[in-house]
Amino acid sequence: MSHNTFGHLFRVTTWGESHGPAIGCVVDGCPPGLTLSEAFIQTFLDRRRPGQSRFTTQRQEPDQVRILSGTVAGSGGEVITTGTPIALEIQNVDQRSKDYSNIADRYRPGHADYTYNAKYGLRDPRGGGRSSARETASRVAAGAVARRVLPGVTIRGALVQLGPHAVDRSRWDWAEVERNPFFCPDPVAAQAWEGYLDGIRKNGSSIGAVVEVVAEGVPVGLGAPLYGKLDQDLAAAMMSINAVKGVEIGEGFAAAALTGEDNADEMRMGPDGRPVFLSNHAGGILGGISSGQPVVVRFAVKPTSSILTPRRSVTADGEEVDVMTRGRHDPCVGIRAVPVGEAMMAIVLADHFLRHRGQVG
Repeated sequence: MSHNTFGHLFRVTTWGESHGPAIGCVVDGCPPGLTLSEAFIQTFLDRRRPGQSRFTTQRQEPDQVRILSGTVAGSGGEVITTGTPIALEIQNVDQRSKDYSNIADRYRPGHADYTYNAKYGLRDPRGGGRSSARETASRVAAGAVARRVLPGVTIRGALVQLGPHAVDRSRWDWAEVERNPFFCPDPVAAQAWEGYLDGIRKNGSSIGAVVEVVAEGVPVGLGAPLYGKLDQDLAAAMMSINAVKGVEIGEGFAAAALTGEDNADEMRMGPDGRPVFLSNHAGGILGGISSGQPVVVRFAVKPTSSILTPRRSVTADGEEVDVMTRGRHDPCVGIRAVPVGEAMMAIVLADHFLRHRGQVG
């Protein structure tokens, strides 16, 4: 299986399976001289870690990261990057492969079982193998490294819609994101979501969500016209996350309902002699190049495919069956997709930051 690497100058290759001994990644292209520690990376992995509330899978994985290469002790006692490949490892400690023994020959509706088998002639039924969202822990670890490449850039994500229930943006509070189990910026919506998702969870079902990721402090000029657009790479990055079915930048699909007057981000000169935008419908990207405004990306996550309600399917031998997936699964996989979206934003921006640095005097 090829295509396990993402990026150009800042390149991330992930490895490992959901029920293997470990997962991890190799980050290539990270500049030398940056401070990096396992403790720093761990802060981001802890936000994605499963089993932290009743609203996520109860698989108990500490997601403890180990830096295997690419750093050295600095003169002041800190650990710094050497510019060589950074290998990161995360042990799998709570696999329950037996949970999948009864569906080893059955294609789970909504999963990659059939397509993997059709393409490769085999598949890993234990949690989906490489197709499992377990792989995204490696991305979060790589995203922590990417943040060290981005001076002055702040990247934050939030869950802005759970099923049909969206946040009220007039109540948006970034501090609230860390106070509830949903990464929700609206305290009223977060409280209402608890009862709603409890009902979904107790019925053995699942629901989709929308995640928004915002990067502030992005300099002007990242990205290139045509085939190196910043929004092009962001869309590819977010679309590569498990269960994502749609991506939008700025106003996104809502721009189709706007007039040219409404959609235009007008400008005036600021006190520092630089243009100031009066709105940000473009999501911080114009012509594929960052404008200096906040970069805003949203993506839609489908409902978790593993549910207790029997669904019609077939086996690898062509037998028609009903499939009910037991085990430990997220009733809304979109919740833990928030730190994953942040990580992919960081990886793309770090890549474009280094590409931009190589093209300017």
